[in-house]
Amino acid sequence: MVKKAQGLIRVVLDTNILLSALLFKGKLSRIVDLWKEGAIKPFFSRETFEEFRTALGYPKFSLKPDEIKAILEETLPYFEVVEIQEKISGVCKDPDDDKFIPYALAASAEYIVSGDKDLCSLKKYRPVKIISGIKFLKLFE
Repeated sequence: MVKKAQGLIRVVLDTNILLSALLFKGKLSRIVDLWKEGAIKPFFSRETFEEFRTALGYPKFSLKPDEIKAILEETLPYFEVVEIQEKISGVCKDPDDDKFIPYALAASAEYIVSGDKDLCSLKKYRPVKIISGIKFLKLFE
């Protein structure tokens, strides 16, 4: 079990993990409980928040505008927005995944939680551990 002596575990959730945790009633929905219980502190960058907000509007989720608004209003108070301090590129196989690394560093996050196998295959970038949602949840068992 993970214990953080000086407060919350600082974490960056990739967009797919966040969508799964909020929209589906599977194992990953436990992540929502963790931030509501105060066990973790999740972070966004402006870019990743916009990606999340856009994804909520995808037709495959069939969410109405008022449902999207409710999700955002319910979720955002738990998240802190950080400004990226440095540009990082060429770390991930998919350049689109690079965006999670600089804001995890800016947030002093301990973990990036991702469903992306290529991103998770890095395992670590500087002090930030990169793990799957299921492995992250196992830390709290």
